[in-house]
Amino acid sequence: MTALIYCPFPNEDSAKEIGRALIEEGLIGCINVGPSIHSLFVRNSKIGESEETPALLKTDKSLLQRAISRLEILHPYDTPAILGWPCVAGSATTDWLGQLGSGANE
Repeated sequence: MTALIYCPFPNEDSAKEIGRALIEEGLIGCINVGPSIHSLFVRNSKIGESEETPALLKTDKSLLQRAISRLEILHPYDTPAILGWPCVAGSATTDWLGQLGSGANE
């Protein structure tokens, strides 16, 4: 079963670099890096804002927690916002992501 991870990065280069590392480690099969977004947030009881680069990472459900854990380590933010969830529906074109969890890509 396919799983998705959403995570904003400080810039496009860091998203691509970390995405490539996760692909090379066999933890994700794909990363879609979006254009810059403007983020408003609260941190330490203060409202902040910044430009960030959103990314959607695709993996197999069996690798979801391992991919999130590794992303936390590689991410340049001290406390990155990382959201992951299994997909309950998808097209047959996502079946190749199941090969990640089976070790077929190793």
